[in-house]
Amino acid sequence: MRSGLGLDFLDQTKYVCLRGLSESCDNSLRLVIQEALTNRDSTPAVRPFELPELAALKSNAIPIESTASCRTFELTWKRYAAYLVTEECVGSCDSYGDEAYTGKLFRVYSKSHFLDHLSRDTGGHLEPLLHYKVVCLNHLIDVASYSPPEIRQAGSGAAESKSVH
Repeated sequence: MRSGLGLDFLDQTKYVCLRGLSESCDNSLRLVIQEALTNRDSTPAVRPFELPELAALKSNAIPIESTASCRTFELTWKRYAAYLVTEECVGSCDSYGDEAYTGKLFRVYSKSHFLDHLSRDTGGHLEPLLHYKVVCLNHLIDVASYSPPEIRQAGSGAAESKSVH
């Protein structure tokens, strides 16, 4: 099932940024994800000694950034088998047609190279592994776990949390 507090947010927003990643205890993973938007009220900063050509390109640019109105979410896996954080410029986002997933910025894979790697190069899994990917502006985060994450809205307005199924 793809419904739930976090999935609706992640599939409806255009951009998200990774703001934090931590392991609160052994094999527990917490991601902090913040919504981002095109901010027409902001202008890109011109840096001293910047090439005029770059300054000209930036003059018509609209920054993508988080503002005070953007929501922040926490995704928590109580137990994970593996995770991988990749810088977005070198990630494999949308370049493998042989993978199968649902979702846009929060993906649930039924077939992936990450699952193939774990199946081939690790062992001792007592349950089937599930593969989730969070596609952020600044990182791609792959998580293999035995159960879905709990997602809750952080900060003002929500202490509600739901599990993803």
